[in-house]
Amino acid sequence: MKSASLATEYHSDRQADDDHELASTCKALGHPVRIRILQFLKRVDRCICGEIVETLPLAQSTVSQHLKILKEVGLVIGEIEGPRTCYCLDKEKLTRLKKLIAGL
Repeated sequence: MKSASLATEYHSDRQADDDHELASTCKALGHPVRIRILQFLKRVDRCICGEIVETLPLAQSTVSQHLKILKEVGLVIGEIEGPRTCYCLDKEKLTRLKKLIAGL
């Protein structure tokens, strides 16, 4: 039985893109605070940043930094509503993440 190298396992540019997307999303999930933020957003379905800060024993700036990372990979959407930003989960991205993980 021949062993395949990683280079030959990349059948297409699309597979490489999927692998990169999965790796960067998993990296963003690599901090327990970010997991708690996602759990909170799932539970309330929508909230403002201040509500997230109230649920965590962290400073506003720290929570904002974690939200920024989650937004960068597309797990969280932030919409400006007046002087505040309202955050919610991107359910399409979560569905995509489930498919990518299932493909491992």
